[in-house]
Amino acid sequence: MARYRPEPTHAHGSTPRIGVLLVNLGSPEAPTAAAVRPYLKQFLSDPRVVEIPRLAWWPILNLIILNTRPAKSAEKYASIWTDEGSPLRVHTERQAKLLAGFLTEAGHHDVKVDWAMRYGQPSIPDRLDALRAASCDRILLVPLYPQYAGSTVGSVMDEVASSIHAWRNLPELRFIRSYHDDPGYIAALAASVTEHWAKNGQADRLILSFHGVPRYTLDQGDPYHCECHKTARLLADALDIAPERVMLTFQSRFGKAEWLKPYTQPTLEALPKQGVRSVDVMCPGFSSDCLETLEEIAMECKEAFLTHGGERFHYIPCLNTRNDWMHALTALVIRHAGHWLAADPRRSTADRQVGKARAIALGAKNGDAK
Repeated sequence: MARYRPEPTHAHGSTPRIGVLLVNLGSPEAPTAAAVRPYLKQFLSDPRVVEIPRLAWWPILNLIILNTRPAKSAEKYASIWTDEGSPLRVHTERQAKLLAGFLTEAGHHDVKVDWAMRYGQPSIPDRLDALRAASCDRILLVPLYPQYAGSTVGSVMDEVASSIHAWRNLPELRFIRSYHDDPGYIAALAASVTEHWAKNGQADRLILSFHGVPRYTLDQGDPYHCECHKTARLLADALDIAPERVMLTFQSRFGKAEWLKPYTQPTLEALPKQGVRSVDVMCPGFSSDCLETLEEIAMECKEAFLTHGGERFHYIPCLNTRNDWMHALTALVIRHAGHWLAADPRRSTADRQVGKARAIALGAKNGDAK
């Protein structure tokens, strides 16, 4: 049996291209139990997501969870579904198109930008094959998770490695591990909050809700908890808000094991008893609005807060396709692509002259010009 898959037809003299692949979590194809079931099976079969021994987990997943949870999850997806489909897919596709346009405006004309989902469609293997067919021999992977976790970014890299293991001619790969403290990302978050406050006034508390992970991952060295806290601290500094008015919480707990605390919904339920009547809630760990933000936070948590005595609950949307965030993402990609873009043979003479002038100016500023 052949080890390698056939390579795409190669035309000698063709120009190699740079590929950028945005990767998000994923969603089912439709808000139905039939569509949710295979999506959940793929997601919950990932050993990075559920670190229970396979022999013990298989019957729980296949005999219990996949027979009970799809219908309940489908109802939740139906509550946030749009005419265009899943909000997560819609936003991710738009981010890819905007990024391609912004890169072109920056003088990088021959970069192929695509997008994929870790679970569901379009899949990572399919989109990597498409980039290979487009002659991309250098690929920058951009998992759209600001904070690194083994269950998110680590899982993406597992899938990438699995996808290309049968390629004979491997591409040069780079990936953005996290951008939890990137100045452009923090500035876009701060601008989003500031704009919300300008329209609605400030609430008693700003709640920063991040996706939860099991507590033992922190004990075993996963940096996710620390990166979430750094994002929260940098955002509070950018907003110049008193530390006691900002709270960091973790949502989306699954199963009976202890997860990172404090939990979002119980925190919101307890706040009215402490005299907190209004809250603004945002989810900095999500690059795009999705089920966990639109249904769990903006619907379920809102109801929980108001039912327990709260008076005003505002959800601040994710960055999605905000102009400031798309500029920050473009800068992030350019920085990580580095010399790939500088060596782009399709860059115009004017582009190269501008780049040379900037390099000379920087050298003069640093005292290196001759």
